[in-house]
Amino acid sequence: MENEGIAMAKNGYRIKRFESGVWFGAFFGPLLIGLFIADSVLPQTPFYAGKTITVILSSGPGGTADLRTRAVVSVLRKYIPGNPTLVMAYMTGGGGRKAANHIYATARPDGLTIGAMGSAVIPAAILGETGVAYDIDKWIYLGTFEGGTPYVFFTRKDAGLNSVEKVRAASGVRIGSRAVGHIVYYTGRIFAYMIGLREPKFVAAFGGEEAPGALMRGELDAYVTIPDGIVLRNPEWIDTGLMDFHTIVEVPKGRKHSHPFFARLPDLENFAKSERDRKLLATYRAFQRTGMTLVLPPGTPRDRVQMLQEAARKTFKDPEYYKEFRKLVGSEPTPLMPEELEKVIKDLPREPDVLELFKELAGPGPIPPRR
Repeated sequence: MENEGIAMAKNGYRIKRFESGVWFGAFFGPLLIGLFIADSVLPQTPFYAGKTITVILSSGPGGTADLRTRAVVSVLRKYIPGNPTLVMAYMTGGGGRKAANHIYATARPDGLTIGAMGSAVIPAAILGETGVAYDIDKWIYLGTFEGGTPYVFFTRKDAGLNSVEKVRAASGVRIGSRAVGHIVYYTGRIFAYMIGLREPKFVAAFGGEEAPGALMRGELDAYVTIPDGIVLRNPEWIDTGLMDFHTIVEVPKGRKHSHPFFARLPDLENFAKSERDRKLLATYRAFQRTGMTLVLPPGTPRDRVQMLQEAARKTFKDPEYYKEFRKLVGSEPTPLMPEELEKVIKDLPREPDVLELFKELAGPGPIPPRR
């Protein structure tokens, strides 16, 4: 008989044994082992069961960005363990910077808030624009559901600018725009710079839903937008010749648009006059490759990051997602997986001279002269 209080090693366990005490191990030992085994084999409730995930879009409702995000959200839920509820919220302002700052610094990093960031958010950070209080190298990426969006430049037929030569010869062409820093704003200015427009006027008074009406009323002469939006909402512009389409910027270079009408348009690089011009377009295309990004706040728990990244991968491979995207947006999606997007962002060009030109074109000042 062991003395009271003497510790013994038995079968690899340290057991405290008492004089009165064989019954302790004989009775409670199996009970404790049973509880341990039961706890280890019973299924655990997924973290997301019964939870609500808020997807914050950096632009307003009703536009193409909203439709693209809805296509993702409609499929993403079924791949998140626990099948949480997904709701969309909208936070406009600063060309997407308001929402980006919120996701980076204000949203709780608990895996219950996802940011759907527009295409201007990444360039604004690289260019060091005012109002940027987020670090793109610290965000956690779930991928992009549109890694390469082309834009097209066109004029209304009534303006009489049915050729590039006439567009160049005209002075003060009124180009519809958004707020300074918005992708529609700086894309329009890049088109004007590359084509060589004379003192164009950028009218930053019309949102995406208002611009078509302004064009038809003659309040604008020209506009830039994504071809998918035209195919979906304004196909008569193509079918009846209400607009004259001049050039498109391919993203990536060489990828023709799926619609044959836009596939025949010349790429904007045909108007390049120098290596600097070509580098400018290469930088623009690289920014566009980041597309609309799905991000999580820094510090989100690793296990939740892994669940959401895997859910995004499965969504981007699901035929249901492609079907929903085509129905809502009118084109094929071009997603990038989380790791692909991370590489694109890591490899973004940062040549000072070219970035300075890009920044001038994205800013409020006059369009810089070609050199």
